[in-house]
Amino acid sequence: MLEEVECWLTRRSWSAADRPLDRLLAARAAAGEAGRGSVSVVLPALNEEATVGEIVATIRRELMEKVQLVDELVVIDSGSTDATARVAREAGARVVHRDAILPRIPAVPGKGEVLWRSLLVTGGDIVCFIDADLKDFSADFVSGIVGPLLTDPDVQFVKAMYDRPFGDTTGQGGRVTELVARPLLNLHWPRLAGFVQPLGGEYAVRRSLLERLPFPVGYGVELGLLVDALHTVGLDALAQVDVGVRKHRHQDGQALGRMAAAIYRTAQLRLSRGHLVRPALTQFERGANGFVPRTHAVDTEERPPMCEIEEYVSRRVA
Repeated sequence: MLEEVECWLTRRSWSAADRPLDRLLAARAAAGEAGRGSVSVVLPALNEEATVGEIVATIRRELMEKVQLVDELVVIDSGSTDATARVAREAGARVVHRDAILPRIPAVPGKGEVLWRSLLVTGGDIVCFIDADLKDFSADFVSGIVGPLLTDPDVQFVKAMYDRPFGDTTGQGGRVTELVARPLLNLHWPRLAGFVQPLGGEYAVRRSLLERLPFPVGYGVELGLLVDALHTVGLDALAQVDVGVRKHRHQDGQALGRMAAAIYRTAQLRLSRGHLVRPALTQFERGANGFVPRTHAVDTEERPPMCEIEEYVSRRVA
């Protein structure tokens, strides 16, 4: 590991317990007086009726009613066919459908697409993204990663870190992280080698940084944002906070393969800004007459920095 990264780990890695709520509330009040303390929480959701309600209810109860740390809580529904939108709304979130945001630009499937569009329907100086499939959710996931942004003006991007059990086995989750993302980062962006969960979906970022970054539309969004943030604001502006254990719905091997391809594509673009001759991934499923090839497109599209979108600029001026 680079000496710079070793130093970064001691300076920019914390536990959620390092910043108690009373300290965060005092820091938020001071930041609010300076016009940089409001917090938006965004949950991208697709068919998450089983978990989204408890997450929303916990954030609302613990961080909006008991204390006032979060200003707005928004679920962006990216086309759910179950009761995700209703459950989230009844639990206390504002629910916005992906397709209702920036209709001038037709939406495409993908998590990054939803996160990008969320900037147009939120107003917080700090934007906190939380995945909607988390189980046994704790408000520490939000307060932990928002904390450094409220207490340290030099920090601009904070990732959650946690243990990811796979079934009953500790520390075996995050297969795409270990097999794809971590090798890529260590080999090509070694200054990011200190991040425990580089692909984690829980992170908080200053809006002033997010609006300057391009967003890969699919699964590559987490790696893309992290790499681009490094080049935009430098390693010392990035941080991570230990929030304990993350339990969520695990995907099957083929879904992970498609995720890995999108992440590799995102890395490839940032390494060369070149063009892949064949941005597709073929996988195999056993059928009645043997193995059947299934080819899937790899996410290749990226949305421009939001500060280049006319509707966003007009809203900020207004």
